[in-house]
Amino acid sequence: MTQIFYRGGLAVLCLTIVLSGCWAALALWYRLPFGAATRLIIATGFALLALAVILGLFRPRRLRGLATYCLALAAVITWWISLTPPADRNWAKDVERQVTGQLSGSTLTLENIRNFTWRSPTDFDANWETRSYDLDQLESVDLFLSYWSGKTIAHMIISFGFADGEQLAWSVEVRRQIGGGFSPLADMFKTNTLSLIAADERDLLGTRTNARGEDVQLYRTNTSPQKARALLLHYVTAANQLAAQPQWYNSLFTNCTTVVFQMIRTIVGDVPLDWRVIANGYLPEYAYDAGVLNSRLRLQELTEKGRITARAQAHGITPDYSQIIRRGVPSPLHK
Repeated sequence: MTQIFYRGGLAVLCLTIVLSGCWAALALWYRLPFGAATRLIIATGFALLALAVILGLFRPRRLRGLATYCLALAAVITWWISLTPPADRNWAKDVERQVTGQLSGSTLTLENIRNFTWRSPTDFDANWETRSYDLDQLESVDLFLSYWSGKTIAHMIISFGFADGEQLAWSVEVRRQIGGGFSPLADMFKTNTLSLIAADERDLLGTRTNARGEDVQLYRTNTSPQKARALLLHYVTAANQLAAQPQWYNSLFTNCTTVVFQMIRTIVGDVPLDWRVIANGYLPEYAYDAGVLNSRLRLQELTEKGRITARAQAHGITPDYSQIIRRGVPSPLHK
């Protein structure tokens, strides 16, 4: 029995070293402020140290190598914690400003609303605006999912609808620098910061349906005006906090879906965590099971009727874009 516990403990220790060694090597590779060759040497050196320690566990004087590894890992963790997200960089034009908002009575005023005109992913006219919204006229919340890399991963956009037909769309995005890009692996290692974008739907959705040609799906939710207002104000609070204190983007734990999920849990209480929150391409199935969507129709039918890319491309990004993309999309069942 003692031998079984010993071998089990040794296996757990080896697994711990493997996982921590992989994390540290990747952190050093992605975040050290040196050239690629230097970063590769240091990251590879740490990985080799982890491998040597694992092999040493099966030899005499195993604790000496383990102690050396623990000290090296502690140094990496200390350095990692010291990394702070930057407030000022040479940001890409579409994420160079952070929206902020103020509430006076029922009037919400937002600064730095994005309203770009997109002709292609790299050809656009930049325009930032200040707009005011009467929250007493807030009526609906719509969910958009833009599929850009298969069925597993999608980008989520939440849009708030008002009685006068105006829509205010929000997106959690990577705040890239000019020349930078999005990498799910790299963005797990403090490569980019978080950005909250509030925009006109012709901008935020139009760039995906018309400029990029992504498969964008629209789902009308049965969210009440009261909960819609609470969610919108959570967006504003998060945006103001982000403007005051930048935050790292993390493609696994702090992304377009997990941030909104945290907001929703704050509003409606205990919403069970689900694997479909991480693999957010399956989020419509999760929302359907949770009763957020029109349950009188099958999910497959909601999805097919909610595909808006072909409709948007046929009509173009016109002033009535928001009305066009909603034609034929099933209405929600309000509770």
